Amino acid sequence: MNREIVLDTETTGLSPAMGDRLVEIGCVELINHIPSGRHYHVYINPQRSMPEEAFRVHGLSDEFLADKPLFEAVAQDFRDFLGDARLVIHNAPFDMGFLNAELERAGQRPLGNDVIDTVMLARDKHPGARVSLDALCKHYGIDNSRRTLHGALLDSEILAEVYLELIGGKQVSLALIAEVSISGADAIATRAIALPRPVALPPRISPSEIAAHDKLVATLGAESIWARYAPENGVAAE
Repeated sequence: MNREIVLDTETTGLSPAMGDRLVEIGCVELINHIPSGRHYHVYINPQRSMPEEAFRVHGLSDEFLADKPLFEAVAQDFRDFLGDARLVIHNAPFDMGFLNAELERAGQRPLGNDVIDTVMLARDKHPGARVSLDALCKHYGIDNSRRTLHGALLDSEILAEVYLELIGGKQVSLALIAEVSISGADAIATRAIALPRPVALPPRISPSEIAAHDKLVATLGAESIWARYAPENGVAAE
């Protein structure tokens, strides 16, 4: 199983050596390059005031962060979520520098995970092109309209999409065509067997929506095709 964590942070500034601190961590889990539905997200009280320049970037105010936990209180949960997964980070030295500075301040060892820097990945794939997250979204046609302000969890979700494009597109792990054998003018394509997801996706519909659907199906009669797939008939909903 190939487990990766796409990670992003927000901070009070640009340099932990100058006293800047983490204020937000967002992580998205990929299993075999497929989002598993699991994520980690936390806001952190930086124990210092928020510079206006940083506030304009992410919108996290002193008042909002005042009742949030200190980093040392969430450090172990954060490490437990990461485990030994490979980390995928845009401009990795920045985020890793802040994370390891916070871990050192909390009396913990630095992170030892393997890291993929998507900035370097993008520069290798698109020499001379702009490689900001917004530029890569535009290049790959990824919707980032929700990104009016920087946010660690939203940015990690967007980065996960960008990363999958950088390593070969969203089909890298789906292998729709397993092999093609050619004999004369005929070509036979063998479709790969679809494997189950390593981790089930979280529910996409609410209990009230399920109840409303069941109520509608009940009005269609017992012979309707929808009724055949009702849970009471032994067929689980997809």
